[in-house]
Amino acid sequence: MAKYLLLIAALLCATAANADNSKANAPVVVDSDGFKEPLNKLKFNPGLDQREFERSTLSALNVYDPLESWNRRVYHFNYRFDQWVFLPVVDGYRYVTPSFVRTGVSNFFNNLGDVPNLLNSLLQFKGQRSMEITGRLLLNTTIGIAGLWDPATAMGLPRQNEDFGQTLGFYGVPAGAYFVLPLFGPSNLRDTTGLVVDFSAENAINFLNVAEVSSNHPEVWILRGIDKRYQTSFRYGQLNSPFEYEKVRYVYTESRKLQIAE
Repeated sequence: MAKYLLLIAALLCATAANADNSKANAPVVVDSDGFKEPLNKLKFNPGLDQREFERSTLSALNVYDPLESWNRRVYHFNYRFDQWVFLPVVDGYRYVTPSFVRTGVSNFFNNLGDVPNLLNSLLQFKGQRSMEITGRLLLNTTIGIAGLWDPATAMGLPRQNEDFGQTLGFYGVPAGAYFVLPLFGPSNLRDTTGLVVDFSAENAINFLNVAEVSSNHPEVWILRGIDKRYQTSFRYGQLNSPFEYEKVRYVYTESRKLQIAE
């Protein structure tokens, strides 16, 4: 009896093994919605140029950009100027000045920037933020020796950014057309207007007499521009994407919405 049982078990195992092998050797049937090789299904229109292809590909990142052709030229100019002039100058500035000097220069100009920050915070009825910026100005201008040091940040009062473009957005002014400013980079009609107003207000207030001195010594403005680029971490080409223009445009637009809403 045991001999027959072993024979039956062997036959069953052989049948199961043959079934498994037949399944393994059977061709894999892909469902109709499997879409395993999408590039084989993708068709390109050879009549489209690069710009039209980018526009159609990133239509989801839609930003009102009626001056796109001009903006792309300015963007390219900024890219080359940054690569050939701005960054080499910043690298030279970093090479010839000690880190504590660069930090002092940045602190000084950031302290000047807190004046329009305070005005725009007041215009937006941000009471707590206005008090914090006032505290920063008092501490950094006095204890920090005209802003060369930043004791306010160490005391729990970090730097805030408020500009007149945000103030206009706070009151419901639409962004308007997007465009790229030479050297300054991404902007729009509302933010460019705000930039002009902030510049005019800073000159009119003449905090620490810097505006008056700068009118006779343009090298102060040059140093401020170098410091601004030194503090900005963005580098053209760092996205490593043929769609960098669209991405920068979209990120700038959305970040401004968040800044206005906070």
